[in-house]
Amino acid sequence: MEQSINPIEECDATCMGSEEELNQIKEGLIDDQAASQVADWFKAFSDPTRVKLIDALLQRELCVHDLTLLLGMGQSAVSHQLRYLRNLRIVKRRKEGKTVYYSLDDTHIEQIFVQTLQHTQHG
Repeated sequence: MEQSINPIEECDATCMGSEEELNQIKEGLIDDQAASQVADWFKAFSDPTRVKLIDALLQRELCVHDLTLLLGMGQSAVSHQLRYLRNLRIVKRRKEGKTVYYSLDDTHIEQIFVQTLQHTQHG
């Protein structure tokens, strides 16, 4: 017996969303540009190397050389990932002579990272 698929879903009788309420929600929705920025930001956290960089920088400010040693990666690969994170304002850099030090851009990054980590470890 073949079932037809109805592309329009109907709400159950228990659905209480009025048009006015839905319009209020729609007016408060994030705009396309902000949604894109948030999505890009979360994409930064989708790469294990970038997650490890953030985790290391969560502990303290580090230079590129130290980060290459910690992650066992080449300097160009680490620099590429740091540039990506810097463009999204997740990390910031500070130059002291020829040495470039990286740290998390602000405490929001730390809070989001720690909460996400705690969530993944929550049984």
